[in-house]
Parts: sequence; structure tokens; C-alpha cells
Amino acid sequence: MHRPDESSTGSASHEKFVVVERPTARVALPPPAVDGDSDEEAEVDGSQANDGDLLEDFPDETDELELVHSRLSSLVNLRLDRFARHLRKLCLRQNAISHLDPEIFRLLTQLEELDLYDNKLKTVGDALDNMAALTVLDFSFNLLRQVPEALSHLRSLKTVYFVQNKISKITGLESVGATLRSLELGGNRIRHIEGLDALVNLEELWLGKNKLTKLEVECITLSWLDAQSHTIPQNLSTLSRLKILSLQSNRITKIEGLDQLADLEELYLSHNGVERLEGLENNTMLRTLDVGANFVPAIENISHLVSLEELWLNNNKITDLRALELQLKNMASLETIYLEGNPCQQAEVLRDPYDPLVSDNFSAMGRY
Repeated sequence: MHRPDESSTGSASHEKFVVVERPTARVALPPPAVDGDSDEEAEVDGSQANDGDLLEDFPDETDELELVHSRLSSLVNLRLDRFARHLRKLCLRQNAISHLDPEIFRLLTQLEELDLYDNKLKTVGDALDNMAALTVLDFSFNLLRQVPEALSHLRSLKTVYFVQNKISKITGLESVGATLRSLELGGNRIRHIEGLDALVNLEELWLGKNKLTKLEVECITLSWLDAQSHTIPQNLSTLSRLKILSLQSNRITKIEGLDQLADLEELYLSHNGVERLEGLENNTMLRTLDVGANFVPAIENISHLVSLEELWLNNNKITDLRALELQLKNMASLETIYLEGNPCQQAEVLRDPYDPLVSDNFSAMGRY
């Protein structure tokens, strides 16, 4: 997932400081307890963070607040309500927050970005019900078991992160179908691609490190004949505006169901069980194709991908490079081809290194 670098927040100073270029507040606390510090000392430090108002020196007009790694478990003493008229971004990363108090959050109606990455949330409740202006929401690295129902109130939401939770089924996204552009559900327990029919404007879908076995959407329909619901596999046609599809580290064995994704630019399928390069006939806009660490035996069926810039085929089962020129000769924009870790690497080394064909092919083993 492409995420911005996190700013360092560890500091030996107990002082707070303000970035003065704009009304943004960033609170820095001492680093957490290390080996040698007693549990009692660490507990005291944590209680101090929750007992005091860490934001008392900041003006009411502050529009961004960052309290990262501040050992917060409660927000009561921060008096966030006084920032409500101006606050646009609230970052509470790497704390110990397990409950979102509706009495606090219902006043933050101007909030556009809410970041609760790496906390202890199991549920969300109705704390976000008044955040109609929210566009970015990050609940990654928490303990959620399902997509929060609160999303139904977030009618401006464009980007949402649920990385590394305990979500097993994709649900509850119907209400954000018109606005959502990027959905990140990597590192969960999802077995089927489903519940995406309403996301007609989605441009990025990140589903790496789940338990997916097939590249298809499961649609539940009701049969009029026997009044039973049936699961019917479909392709990803409803996601026709998708530009990035990330499915690394799953259990997919076949590339299929991508026929309607004509605008797809980046496809990530590394660390799966893919057995052949195929199913990309209509994906001519692809710029990045990553099928590294699979079971692909040959370079084939990609000569039409003339917009390709990066091709990753490392750690597969490719035994020779005879098809290399035929498949890649029309790719004028190709900058990177990565073939390291294939059987052909050893085979080319054993051949005459002064053979021009060997030299040209061997240069494609690495990345440049």
C-alpha cells in the first residue's frame, strides 16, 4: 500500500511544540518505557498522558492535531470540543484508545481526516454519525471484526483504511459507493471478493494478505424457483474505473475476471499460486504488472501490453528467455523487468557468456 512516511514522534523532551507555518499542533511525549524501566514507571507515564490536557497551549483555531504515540487511552481531558469549528484533521496514531466517545466526536462536524491507526478499537458505535465532511478514515491495525456500520453516515468518504484488523467479510459499503475512491483491506481474513457492487467509482482496491482463492466477485441472488439464495461468481465488471488492484499474498491460482477493467494501470499478484500468464487481453492500460513469487513457467500472452513500464516475474518457474524479445519488443515504455530467482538465471550463466544473446538476456535478470 502506498502510504505517506510517518513523522518521527519520539522525543526525550516533555515540552509541547507548534508548527507555526499554519495552525497545526503536534504533541511530543517522552519515548515509551524500555528494558530496565519498571512497569510502575511506564504506568505512571501513561496515566500522566490521560490526566492532563496536552493541548492546553494550542489556540482554538488549530485545524490539525497530531497526538502520535502519546499513550492515550481516553480523550476526555483533551477538550477537543473547543477545536470543533476549525479542526479538519485529527491524528491519534499508536495510542491505546479502545472506545470512541460519541459525546466528544459528535461535535467534530468539520473533520475531514481521522486517523486512528494502531489502537485497540473493537467497535466504532455511533461516534462518527455527524462527520458528513469526512473524506479520509484510517482504522488500520485495530481489532475490528467487521466494516463499521458508521460508514453509512460518511457521505463524503473517499479513502478508507482497514489494514490488519480481523475482518472476514466485506460488507457495509453500499452508502459510500458514489464517493469512495480507495479501499484498503489488506491483512485481514477475507475469503471472497464481495460487497463491492455499489463502488462504481472505486479506483484503488487493496486486498493483499488475505485468504482469497479466486479473482471473482461473489454475488448473492434469490432463486424464484426454490426460494433459496445462491452464490453466483461474477467478474469484477462493476469496478470498471479501477486503476490499482492489489492482491499479493493470497491463494489465487489463475488470472481471470479482469475483462471489464479496461482502465487498470497497476496489478499486483505476487506471492500467490498463479500458474500461467493469461487473462489480460483487455487490460492494455497496464503500466505495472507484478506476478513475482508464483509458479509461472513462461513469458507469454503479454505482448499487447504496450504501455507496460514495470514487469516483475522474479521467483517463478521460467526456464528460458527465448520468448523475451517477442513478448517485449513493442513495449517502448518498459523501464524495469525483474526475472531474478527463475531457473533460467542459472541456465543462462552456464551458457557461453560471450554469446551476444546470452549477454542481452542475462541483463534482464536484475532490475534497472
